[in-house]
Order: sequence, then structure tokens, then C-alpha cells
Amino acid sequence: MAPRQMPPTDQPRSQAITDALASLPDGPGVYLMKAADGSILYVGKARDLSKRVPSYFSAIEHHDPKTAALVAQIASIETILTATEKEALILEASLIKRHRPRYNVNLKDDKRYPVLRIDLQEPFPHIVLTRKIRRDGALYFGPYSSSQAVRATLKVIDKTFKLRKCSNQVFHRRTRPCLNYQIGTCLGPCCLPIDRSAYNETVKEVILFLKGRTPELLDRYSEEMYAASEALAFERAAVLRDKLQALKRTLERQVMVAADFGDRDIVAVAQAYGNAVVTQLVVRSGVLMDTRHFHFNEILGDPSEVLGSFLRQFYGQAPFVPGEIFVSDLPDDSVLIQEALSERRGRAVRLHQPRRGRKLQPLQMASANARKELSAYSDRLAAQTDFIERLQKRLRLAHPPRRIECFDNSHLMGSWPVSAMVVFEDGKPAKEAYRRYRLKWRMEPDDYAQMAEVMGRRYGKGEGSEPLPDLLLIDGGKGQLNTVLAVLDELGLRHRMEVAAIAKRDAAKGETQDKIFRPARQNPILFGRETDLRLFLERIRDEAHRFVIRYHRQRRNTKSLHSSLDEVPGIGPKRKALLMKHFGGIKKIRAATPAELSALPGITSALARQISAVLNSGRGEP
Repeated sequence: MAPRQMPPTDQPRSQAITDALASLPDGPGVYLMKAADGSILYVGKARDLSKRVPSYFSAIEHHDPKTAALVAQIASIETILTATEKEALILEASLIKRHRPRYNVNLKDDKRYPVLRIDLQEPFPHIVLTRKIRRDGALYFGPYSSSQAVRATLKVIDKTFKLRKCSNQVFHRRTRPCLNYQIGTCLGPCCLPIDRSAYNETVKEVILFLKGRTPELLDRYSEEMYAASEALAFERAAVLRDKLQALKRTLERQVMVAADFGDRDIVAVAQAYGNAVVTQLVVRSGVLMDTRHFHFNEILGDPSEVLGSFLRQFYGQAPFVPGEIFVSDLPDDSVLIQEALSERRGRAVRLHQPRRGRKLQPLQMASANARKELSAYSDRLAAQTDFIERLQKRLRLAHPPRRIECFDNSHLMGSWPVSAMVVFEDGKPAKEAYRRYRLKWRMEPDDYAQMAEVMGRRYGKGEGSEPLPDLLLIDGGKGQLNTVLAVLDELGLRHRMEVAAIAKRDAAKGETQDKIFRPARQNPILFGRETDLRLFLERIRDEAHRFVIRYHRQRRNTKSLHSSLDEVPGIGPKRKALLMKHFGGIKKIRAATPAELSALPGITSALARQISAVLNSGRGEP
């Protein structure tokens, strides 16, 4: 599958597009629509490229506003011919995830959402809360819509099933049960002789609970409770009674939406004025387990196209694919989507659009929730747009500052210099885009040199520097601002982004507000009554300061620990851990005599003398 680049845009755009359309290949493939600066505006797939792509340029007057805006920006078209339409579907999803085009449905990576992990290969498996899903053979449950939903689930599991809570590292070196055992939320397998087969049965019960099989557990506990009671095993019966009551209370708070007790997801889309909300209801054993909303703006296509793109992206990376998915709009390529999801699941997956009967009711519920969320989302977008436009006007920017990047540096008298970048998109922190940098050490602290270094590392990668910010915010005054401008001039990026600097107020001079500087302006910008704009910029600066200080502290602590023990030849991770565990810290190791050091297993007399000599000679000082 070799990419085929359409004619360049050094000729009038209309002629370039005409030539591109005339040379489109026949057959299935993917097309990339690009702007004049080379950025990708939209990625689509087609059963026949020669028929699908020209449709964007015919009857333009009948296009909706979003499609018209896209077509007006297209400067070139690139196509990739594939062997089958199925290959085109897979390639389209990959390109959207890689390039995140402006007019596509871009589903954020699910690593942002919490999931629960159980590794059955451990001798005593436990539940781990994580945001990363790996192909490691472990079981993953989720993702959950919020941390609150996860905490509620873990609270029930802790009280009912009592699996261990400690990490593997703590579990293997614990010498007595922890507080969780004392309060009755852990069986204490770290120290007590717990039968592994019985513990594994409890793990299986937890898995059933996480899969939504609570009714099965209720029937099992009820039978076992009566059997234990008849056998006069009243303590066992009491334990089962408590589990039964706890799960019944959980089930009472859940909503039954499917009479057939089936597992399915219900996905509905609401769309208006280029904005869309996809609502997903997660139904397990007929019970509504979770509700999630996914928001998209500036997208192309009708509801069926939006839903098709969502299904391909979401279930292409989901830890669990149900056997049935109800949809409010059936995508044109639903057969291909079913085949792809069936391969991922290992069993058949069916996309279904109910038209009547009981199965229509949960879909109507999802659609109503999607419309309600779309209304609230549109209101929030309108408020954000107004705020961004006011900020653009006050700072006199050429474009709305939708993406803002802010840098801050930190060092300790020149030692351990670091820098950090925080990113705000549409007024909210985009933490997945945060970055940290280790800077070169210099004999004397040089804030300007450090700022120049991090600017070059962030923006000096050509296309690898994308996406660029609309506004680059620097923590500092005019000196830092001029340094950044000089670097951007060298990189040829001065025209690609706006720059501002924020300096703290000088109380000694009677200043009461932080100062915002812009290029070619002598005095700081005055915000008047629009203090919310200034406070917003201060919030971004404070977030950058918090992020870089935390990174600097982590690096300093790591470096301090390394310089103390790892300077000693013959001391590796195991011996270092042994020394730290026995003595409790670097200071106590330094104060210990060679005889006390050599008393530990694996520490010879010669090595003990060497440890004492290095730590007390100053070589290992932080």
C-alpha cells in the first residue's frame, strides 16, 4: 500500500484540485485532505476512491456549513490504495489516531479512564487500579466513566470479598498482617496460612461481580448459606448472609433495563451544528452498570457516519467487546465493523438497531440522555468560545488561543536543571500532553540559556513538533520573552504561534497584579474588569510551576539516593535495598561501623569498609 501524493499546490488551488480529482485511482482506499500548510484536515475511507472523493466538490452550495468549511481549506489530496475495503477501514482508524485531524471524530485514548486489573498468574491475585491496558494476560474490567464509579465498586469488593490490598512488592516482604486485616477487609494471605484454592474461588466470585453476574452470586450464596445452616456451620452461614445482604443492597441501586439478562452495550448519538455527543450505556446481565458520554465538535458526516467512526475507534481498543451492540443509527459499513469486532472478540458481534418492542426502550433512554448531554455540551462550548474570543481580543491575537502551552524551569543553584510544559485546550488542562525535560547542567544558573534549550527541543523537530500551540505562554518577563522570540525566529516558527510572558508582581514596587507582556509592546497588558482572563493565565502559569517543581523534587531525590549508595563499587539494587531496609536511611548507613555493616548477609568485611569509606569521604554526598 504505497501512498500516492496528488499534485502540489504551487498552481491555483482550483486547478490543483481538478488535476487531483482527474488522477484518482479506482478501488478501495483511504484519502487524506490537507490544508495549504500541509496539515491534515480530514481522513476518510472509500469503497471506490474515484467516486467518493469527487462528491465533496460537487453541488458545493448544498453542503452543510462544516463540509463547506472543510472544502474551502483543501489544498491537496493524498490517497492510499488498499487491497480491500476492510483494510481501508483499519488504515483509516490508524491514521485518525495518529494525526487527529480537525474534522474527524477523534476519540481520546482510553488510558485517561480508570480500569481494574486482575492478574490470575499471581499466587494470591489482587485488584489494581490503572489507566493503561496492556496485552499481558491479565483481566481488565472497565473503563469506568469516573474515579467515583471505581471507588464505589472497590468499596463493595473490599467489604464483601476481602482480597489483599497491598502491592506485590509489599506483599512479599510483609512480616505481619496490616490494618486492612485488622478491620476485616483483607484475608491476610501475606502472613497467614490461607488456602490458595479457597482464595482463588473468592477471586472467581470477584470476576463474576465485575462482569455484572451479581444475580448468579446471589443464588450461589443463598444455596450455600442454607446448606451451612443445615450443617450447623453457623459462622460460615453468617459470613454468607453478610455477603448476600451486601450484594442485594448493591443490586437494589442498579437499574434493570433488559428482561433477557443479556450483556450488551447501547450506543446513541445526538448531533447538531457540527457538535455531537455519543452516549454509551453498559448493560451486563440486564443491569445498567455505567453510562458514559463522549463529546465531539467540528466534525463532518451524518449520525450514522459519526457512530461508525466511534465504534471503530472505541471498540478497537476496548478491553471487552460485548456480543451485541444496539445503535441509534446503523453505519453504512456495519458489516465490516461487525467482522472487525468479531475478530477482536474471538466470537460473533452483532450490531442491531431496534425498531420496536422492549429492546427499543433502552435505546430510547440512551438517545434521550445523548440529547440532554448535547444541549449541556453546546452551552459549555458557547461559554468557552466567548471566553476564548475575549482572551484573543484582550491579547490582540490573530487566532483564538484554543491550545495554550506554558513552560517553566527549575533548578537548585544550577544543579539538577529541569523544565516542564503544561497544555490547556479550550480552557482545560490536557494532562496527557504535559511534557518534562532534563536540561544541560551549567556552571552558573542561566535562565535564558535553559529557556532557549527547551524551546529548541520542543519546537525544533519539524513535523514532529506538531501540534503547535496557538499561544505560547512563558513564565518570566521581557528577557525570557525576547529569548523565546529569538529561538522561534531561528526555527522559522515566529509566524506559526503567538507568544506572551507572565511575570509575578513586585510587591516592593507597589504592584498588585501579575504582568502580562506581549512582543513589540513596552508596557504590560491591562485587563480592566476582565480579571477572569488574567486569573486564567495565572492559573496556567501556576500549573506549570507546580508540575516542574514536582519533577525537580523527584529528580533531586533520585539523584541524591544514587549519589550516596550507587557510588560504592559492588553495591547493586539488591544490596542497596537490604541496607536501606535494615538501617532505614542513608544517614544511619553512614553512621554504622564496618562491623555493623558486615553483619548483614552478602556484605563482606572488605565491602563494609568500602561503604563506610565512600559515604564518609564526601563522594556520596547529595
